[in-house]
Amino acid sequence: MRTITTSLILRLAVAIILLAHSIPGLFNNGINDFGNLYLNQVGFSPFGLYLAWAIKLSHIVCAVLLVIDRYIRLACIITLFILIMGIIMVHYKEGWFVVGGGRNGIEFNFLLICVLLYIYVTDGRKK
Repeated sequence: MRTITTSLILRLAVAIILLAHSIPGLFNNGINDFGNLYLNQVGFSPFGLYLAWAIKLSHIVCAVLLVIDRYIRLACIITLFILIMGIIMVHYKEGWFVVGGGRNGIEFNFLLICVLLYIYVTDGRKK
């Protein structure tokens, strides 16, 4: 008897990570800094701030969708795109390791991408 979907634990874990990564930026000026001090500087000006807010708000919406088990494929696709762009724009040049053997590398995004692909394949097909 399966009362819990196969990926419930993974969906909850990813939701917690997305929320923990996004909510503090709402209150500590992190989103504004990301938009103005990074995105605008790498070529997204004058839209960097709007893009930063869209990214962080999408994390919150996708986290909620993962928790309530609705629109799983949409939530996964949006988050996968953001994580892949994060690797391309920020993390790749820093190497593999987030800590230890380096700083700010791709390993964390890689793991999240694998988990989201699993969720997409297993839970996404039922909706």
